[in-house]
Amino acid sequence: MDITHRTVLIVGGSTGIGAGLGRRFAAAGSTVVTAARKNAEVEVDVTDPGSVLKARDAVLASHPELDVVVVSAGLMATEDLRDPGHFDTARTTVETNLLGTIRVIDAFTPHLIGRGEGAFVTVTSGIGFLPFPLMPTYAASKAGVHAYSEALRAQLDGTGVEVAELVPPAVATVPEAKRMNPHALDLEPFLDEVMEQLGQSPTPREILVKGVLMHRWAERDGTYDDLVRQRSAALAMLPGRS
Repeated sequence: MDITHRTVLIVGGSTGIGAGLGRRFAAAGSTVVTAARKNAEVEVDVTDPGSVLKARDAVLASHPELDVVVVSAGLMATEDLRDPGHFDTARTTVETNLLGTIRVIDAFTPHLIGRGEGAFVTVTSGIGFLPFPLMPTYAASKAGVHAYSEALRAQLDGTGVEVAELVPPAVATVPEAKRMNPHALDLEPFLDEVMEQLGQSPTPREILVKGVLMHRWAERDGTYDDLVRQRSAALAMLPGRS
């Protein structure tokens, strides 16, 4: 896709990968609008249908030329599935990551179809392909966004609206992330790879940096069971586990 001279809305654009994408699109010459619960140009809560529609109306009123929507809002949380009390976390995770993504896409689909061109960029996770058992609903929600992105791409075929899925591995968006996970990718090199792929023509269906390939292709490569077993060692962090 052309990443220059676009008008890009980044939902979840106040921090982390979303904020990084905003900086990179702006540096490439695009106009960027950020939306988030706080510290953004437009306030939005993706778990609230009314908030999403209000944000849509505000964005389109000020930027009727909007042609790229990046949905990066997300919640990552650990859960102990032996404790039924985890369900509140699971519900909030699904409301934010999966249903929140669907709400934003639904809100802007008529506008992009009406333009006859544009793009959605969904943000999933390597964990959606290679589960991290410590974060079960996060993995399930991101796998759901992957499946939804595939269906969205098929249904929008012929409208001029592209769908690209960004699949990050662990990325050190804050200093403490690197201390917690030494294998997390540094943000700027990650963004270098992402923007290089987004700028390709045709746009790749999936934006896969080198660091996420082991997740994406684990089943194909026959490494899935061993990697899930290794990642299950993190369950020792839960109370009462060893």
